[in-house]
Amino acid sequence: MLSLNDYKVTDTIKHLGVYDEELEIFESQYKVKEGISYNSYAIMDDKIAIMDTVDKRATYPWLMNLDKTLDGKEPDFLVILHVEPDHSANIRNIAYKYPNMKLVGNAKTFQMISQFHDIDLTDRTIVVKEGDTLELGEHVLHFVMAPMVHWPEVMVAYESTEKVLFSADAFGRFGYPDEKVTWDDEARRYFINIVGKYGVQVQTLLKKAAALDIKTICPLHGPVLKENLEHYISKYNTWSSYEPEETGVLVAVASIHGSTYNVAYEMKLMLEKSGVKNVELFDVTREDIAQGVALAFKYDRIILAASSYDGGVFMPMEDYLHHLVAKNFQNRKIGLVQNGTWAPSAAKKMQSILEKQKNITYYDTIVTIKSTLDDSSKKAVEELVKEVSC
Repeated sequence: MLSLNDYKVTDTIKHLGVYDEELEIFESQYKVKEGISYNSYAIMDDKIAIMDTVDKRATYPWLMNLDKTLDGKEPDFLVILHVEPDHSANIRNIAYKYPNMKLVGNAKTFQMISQFHDIDLTDRTIVVKEGDTLELGEHVLHFVMAPMVHWPEVMVAYESTEKVLFSADAFGRFGYPDEKVTWDDEARRYFINIVGKYGVQVQTLLKKAAALDIKTICPLHGPVLKENLEHYISKYNTWSSYEPEETGVLVAVASIHGSTYNVAYEMKLMLEKSGVKNVELFDVTREDIAQGVALAFKYDRIILAASSYDGGVFMPMEDYLHHLVAKNFQNRKIGLVQNGTWAPSAAKKMQSILEKQKNITYYDTIVTIKSTLDDSSKKAVEELVKEVSC
């Protein structure tokens, strides 16, 4: 665990967060090779507000950061933007430590807290709603409700004096919390897989945020964002509207014995030779499924190449497609490649999984391979590559 207490947000807004470089799997499903940060902040003014707590894994270093920052003072408020356990695990600890501190949240916040913590909240809560404010002295927090970004109780807080948006899980990122580290890839993987289903709600929040003069964004994961905010906001607008981020082709393949993979690899080379600038090959049987989901949202075209299996599609591809459906995958054009020694069935099954997704269209040519490429299937591959390259 690495303390982020020395990281300067502003002279009066202190970082209480902790970087967990030892975590390998986040939320029991997302690989985080470079860990993740649990961010929490303190606004030091006439009245002191603590902005969220941290995951139970980071309890001890967070409490150390809290003591160091407060230096004998007591906080007046704990502002709870999000009740998910990686941000709320220490509510009970801080409430017990500072019995005069008020807890600030919305109505749904306090409905949920009792499901995680056995705390007597009698006379300790301040319930806020859209447009309410909390005056700390020079600093003023303005509350903006953000339901389903990505839980129903989520809200964000805008501090109008220093123009800081405390954005809850929005604008979060996996990995080391340094703004100089490339943001897009891990932020995309974070957004699409965790928040991606709720694009409409994110769009609503972005419209509210557009009315604010934001100079700094303080998310609950990842770096504090101070530079080039237009870039981050633009990415969120693209991702949450389900529009392609880049022109390119993802070739996603699920192969049993290697023949289907060889075809997919050959198609990647053919697409590049035909002039397609961005082509990525993703093996759904071996690589991080969350990365594959993020890549499907990144590009405007996708080729799904899969072996047939038990009258359907090879299960790693079936699982991958269900992940795409769960994250509201839409607005893409898809090419289909199926392989089957005696009864090719993958293409039909892949289409059936995606049939209810919005604005999904398919290229005319469906490539059918029986075990390995022959003259007929080679011709179909060439035709599909031609269609995808246009």
